[in-house]
Amino acid sequence: MGNLRSIEDLFAGRHFDREVIILCVRWYLRYKLSFRDLVEMMSERGLQVAHTTILRWVRRYAPEFIKRWNRFGRSAGRSWRVDETYIKVRGKWTYLYRAVDKAGQTVDFWLSSFTDSSLKIAQDLLGSPVSASLEALKALTEEESD
Repeated sequence: MGNLRSIEDLFAGRHFDREVIILCVRWYLRYKLSFRDLVEMMSERGLQVAHTTILRWVRRYAPEFIKRWNRFGRSAGRSWRVDETYIKVRGKWTYLYRAVDKAGQTVDFWLSSFTDSSLKIAQDLLGSPVSASLEALKALTEEESD
């Protein structure tokens, strides 16, 4: 990962503080806010920023943030399962669903006050691998009934 620039070099020559830039880019990517929503939120905090400035920040810094995040993220791989258990959280019984890879490492988790099918939970947690698994499961059940 030698191609990552230092934080100082990454934000060198910018008119706004790097915390403001990071906050705007993070909020845009995480909460699906519009650029104009972010302008309004920054003006409530006393900062006057144009929506085009935030657009340029997102275009410039989002790929760099993704590269830095991917250094720590692990892929789930092709083999994983959903584990369900019932635990007490702050005095209330709650369902804990964990997506676990082949090595037994937790990939993602979800807390729910009600039970749901494990395949639905897996689809919510991990997305596309489940759709392929659901199709395979459907094909298997159709073959068995024939």
